[in-house]
Amino acid sequence: MSNAAKAEVFVISERCKGCGICIEVCQAQVLEKSTAANNDGYYLPQIKDPDACLGCGMCEMLCPDFAIWVRVVETEETSS
Repeated sequence: MSNAAKAEVFVISERCKGCGICIEVCQAQVLEKSTAANNDGYYLPQIKDPDACLGCGMCEMLCPDFAIWVRVVETEETSS
């Protein structure tokens, strides 16, 4: 058995101002601008390919509003 990491991206819609920085800095192109707006009328990023996330945390580090975060979870893979 080998350990692998899986990353999950979360967006806090109440904090997001739709600046798009997270979308631009994502190396794996996990994020895209959605057509859904939050209560303040800002268009949020949405996760278009969650399995592609590298877990680098660039979106989290560069978000000026602390509206996005990445959680890396260790998973066990079994090979047959």
